[in-house]
Amino acid sequence: MATWGEEYRCMRIVDAIASINQKVNIIGVVLETGIPKQSKGTDCFVTMKIVDESCSNPGMSLTMFAAKMEQLPLVESSGDIIHLCRIVIKFHNGQVHGVFHKKFSSFALFKGKHGASFIPYQVWPSFKPRDQDKKFIVALRQLLVDYELAGGSNKSLSLKELRVGRDLSLLCKVLQICEVENKPLLLIWDGTDTPPATIQSKLEDEMENPLPLQVEPFPLPRDILLSLPDAGTVLRLIVDEDHEVLGLHLLKTGRWVKFVDLNCELHAGLWHVKLMPYTKLRFVPNEDPLILESERYCEKRLSSKFGRMPLSSTPLSHTTVTNLEDVPFVTLTNILAHPQATAKFRCVVRVIAAIPWRIEDFRSPHGTYRIRLTLEDSTARLHAFVYSKDGETLFGDYPAAVDLMTKMRNLLLGITESNNDTETRNPPWIQCCIKSYYRDKNDALGSRCYRICDTKVRC
Repeated sequence: MATWGEEYRCMRIVDAIASINQKVNIIGVVLETGIPKQSKGTDCFVTMKIVDESCSNPGMSLTMFAAKMEQLPLVESSGDIIHLCRIVIKFHNGQVHGVFHKKFSSFALFKGKHGASFIPYQVWPSFKPRDQDKKFIVALRQLLVDYELAGGSNKSLSLKELRVGRDLSLLCKVLQICEVENKPLLLIWDGTDTPPATIQSKLEDEMENPLPLQVEPFPLPRDILLSLPDAGTVLRLIVDEDHEVLGLHLLKTGRWVKFVDLNCELHAGLWHVKLMPYTKLRFVPNEDPLILESERYCEKRLSSKFGRMPLSSTPLSHTTVTNLEDVPFVTLTNILAHPQATAKFRCVVRVIAAIPWRIEDFRSPHGTYRIRLTLEDSTARLHAFVYSKDGETLFGDYPAAVDLMTKMRNLLLGITESNNDTETRNPPWIQCCIKSYYRDKNDALGSRCYRICDTKVRC
């Protein structure tokens, strides 16, 4: 590592930390960043954590202030190098951190270990480069090649490992950044499926208080549905409603990132993951081995004949059989985004609710089946009706005895003797066929509905 010469007055982080209330120059590696926010005044700010060979764990925190959001450091990738001039070292709440002042501080951002140029990709207007900078940049790039920096290296989860809790970290790809009811909503994905959740609701409450079909208040626009991958959960990442966040567009769709310190909850069997005020970001380089491994997995899954089956559905339950064995499996998102108003599909789903739920109400007084099932897979939920002859196929060609019908219903909905109160259920994965139809020929796609067909319960 190059010697940090006193004549240059550029400090190692370990020395800068001891320089309380002094202005210092530092060159370090960006480990993680916050998301730009509005300060209590007129400025915008962003937090960062930087490390060097003298202080790789836990590193030093920075707060960068600017008059406009686009003036803040827009770090392209964690591991990039930042040169900071005349930042002030402060001690607050038992911690040392650096403060960038827009009036007299300056910075420049350089590519990390994959960079070769000494030309910064972002620079503060008053920054003055020097030839001496190059040796420090070279030294840090070499450090990044030779060592794994330890600062903040808490393990990240894949979506299949998601769990309820706080301070979780996820490595994922940002697919879309939407706005729902004037609040940002991020769609993230890694090619795996979130774990299926236990359903905790009373079946008799479904009429008045139905299980929601999605996290957001309204279904996503069709153009967004069409852009989503064919398999794998697209997780909704919600911004904490008490926290104003700016600059989410800086995430850039299509980029792999690591979210550090998220909050995860389950509501009505749907995963709610929140971007908190203290959430940090790590922009993971495309060359990172974890990213390359994830992309290879995604490509393999999407190319597989059974890749659109939920990962947790194997081995598949034999609760049902279908008459369309030659039709390939698709996901519910595929069905919702299908360009034709009428079509037939085969998929693997869980039945999480039914209206009506009482066996004696499954058929009308005239003997016609009329049931609405709520289906879910790892990508979406939808309502599918069981009507007339399709009901006879599903439950049998004749009016079955009440005890047999009860057994069939309980199999579909995951009702067991131990949970006969029907409040807590874990429905099995079943295969079924779905056909789409429309109610208004002038708005075929907009009025599209779904029915169960060519499917039989095995009891």
